[in-house]
Amino acid sequence: MSNVTHVYTSITSNYLPKARVLAESVKRADPQVCFHVVLSDNTPVGFDLASEPFDNLIYAEELVTAGFPAWAFGHSVVELCTAVKGAALEHLFERYDAGMVFYFDPDMVVFGRLDDLQQSLSGHSLILTPHLTDPDTTDMGVLDNEVASLRHGVYNLGFLGVRNVPEGRRFARWWRERLHKYCHDDLPRGLFTDQKWVDLAPCFFDGVGILRSPAYNVATWNIVNRQATGSLESGILINGEPLGFYHFSGFDSGDQITMLQRYGTRSPVLHELRDWYIQACERHGQSSLGTLPAKYDRFSDGEPVLRGYRLLYRQREDLQRAFPNPFLVDGSDCYKAWYDAHPAEHPPVGAVKIASGTPIATVLADLASHFNAMIVAGQGRGRLRRYALRAWVMLLHLASRVAGGRPAR
Repeated sequence: MSNVTHVYTSITSNYLPKARVLAESVKRADPQVCFHVVLSDNTPVGFDLASEPFDNLIYAEELVTAGFPAWAFGHSVVELCTAVKGAALEHLFERYDAGMVFYFDPDMVVFGRLDDLQQSLSGHSLILTPHLTDPDTTDMGVLDNEVASLRHGVYNLGFLGVRNVPEGRRFARWWRERLHKYCHDDLPRGLFTDQKWVDLAPCFFDGVGILRSPAYNVATWNIVNRQATGSLESGILINGEPLGFYHFSGFDSGDQITMLQRYGTRSPVLHELRDWYIQACERHGQSSLGTLPAKYDRFSDGEPVLRGYRLLYRQREDLQRAFPNPFLVDGSDCYKAWYDAHPAEHPPVGAVKIASGTPIATVLADLASHFNAMIVAGQGRGRLRRYALRAWVMLLHLASRVAGGRPAR
């Protein structure tokens, strides 16, 4: 078994600048680390692995070889980059005989303490970081952070460490299987890509370590209880501990700055850190690469793959058999043409199709799923509108449980 620590992240090409910043930070913390990028996309023009801070590039097609186009089509780009994480973990164990594997989201930066993570993992089969390690004390904080953790998952899967021991391998196999079939953003039905699944990990597997240090996975959802001091030059401390790694989640959507302004007033150095991150990403090509369209976000003719195309295809095995590569647009004998020619098979935009006699519990659940889809598709732009839509989803989901005779939990 290899003593080299392996680290990987999962991206589309527009996230290359962020992945470069992450890889450089990992290499500063431990130059011996082997860093892998899992790419669910084409490489951009001029890409040269030899000049990158990455040691290896793994294409998503290498990880899911059977029927990849059909499988990929059933996922949004975000879902796809997440769904391959489990397969990539097993690949690193099998291909490289890696003793330890860490996953970091591309929008993270490691500032040190990688040796502490390695030491912690050496005593566990896997290690996780919760979104929160302290209770919130205000209603706003409870709604923003604690309720969000209940809905999206207790542990933030922007980070994960797994050791190559029987229990770690058993976890990797289970996680790969679940993500292959059920890695979707469907909150009304209890799914949020990979995160909600790992809520079950401490129940299913032995040796699960929960890292409660405030210095790990620092993000806007937990900074209300984590004060940052120091400076970029001398080092940042989180509640007096050296910063391990910071998560710039929500950076592109604008949520990161909104929540930083709300909860980061006690930690002005975090605003300096954000400015540094903007400059670091820019040095690595953010302006030129950050808006690249993703390969699996479009049909072969360049038209975007809207959510309705994906949902119907994912639900219909007959369509999967008839159109094994649904991305391909080739005259009238392709999935896109079939879908466009059969509007009765899918609900019109902004509406939910409900068959006569459908139980009220199912109707409410379908409505909840529809409004959640609006959020995912970006129709809930603006924080207040997203809050309103999410509240409506929660009410519909609760009502569906009551109507179905289930506890309103």
